[in-house]
Amino acid sequence: MEIKENNKRIRLLEAANKLVHAQGFNQTTLADISHEAAVPLGNVYYYFKTKEEIGQALIEHRANFYRSLIAEWEKLPSPKERLFALIQMVTDQRGELARSGCPIGSLCQELHKDGGLLAGKAADLMAAILGWSEQQFRALGKGTESADLALHLVSVLQGASLLTHTFNQPDLLLRETTRLKKWLNAI
Repeated sequence: MEIKENNKRIRLLEAANKLVHAQGFNQTTLADISHEAAVPLGNVYYYFKTKEEIGQALIEHRANFYRSLIAEWEKLPSPKERLFALIQMVTDQRGELARSGCPIGSLCQELHKDGGLLAGKAADLMAAILGWSEQQFRALGKGTESADLALHLVSVLQGASLLTHTFNQPDLLLRETTRLKKWLNAI
């Protein structure tokens, strides 16, 4: 029975992830998530008592996804290759980013407007990416500039993602990530 129940929880989380990315946290209802996951609405409350609990679980779900990506990138032999992997991941998602925006950036922006616990937890996602990027620049020997270089990298990726979504033009992201790769090569 536990496997079946875990399956429902996973389906609910995956449905929430998909819907929140496509239409935003505030616009996504428990009924939407229930329908998408093919789980009766009444059963949703067994797994998540409130929408905020779903929000917390969703943020943790996304954090786990990015932790697994970072674990894969850490297997690459050099910090520069790891940073290129981050840029390439964003490049590869340009179609999805054009449709729905950055799953982390959009969530952070939306939740920050409401404030509270979820806003802080979402900000931790962005902070983790910044921190990891800074570690890579430090490993490249960039010392005190590392934080600023990481901020530049993530800012360009987030800005390009926002513009790509705003204008629904995946090519914008491709142009910026190409420029960003040249910048990184020159460092």
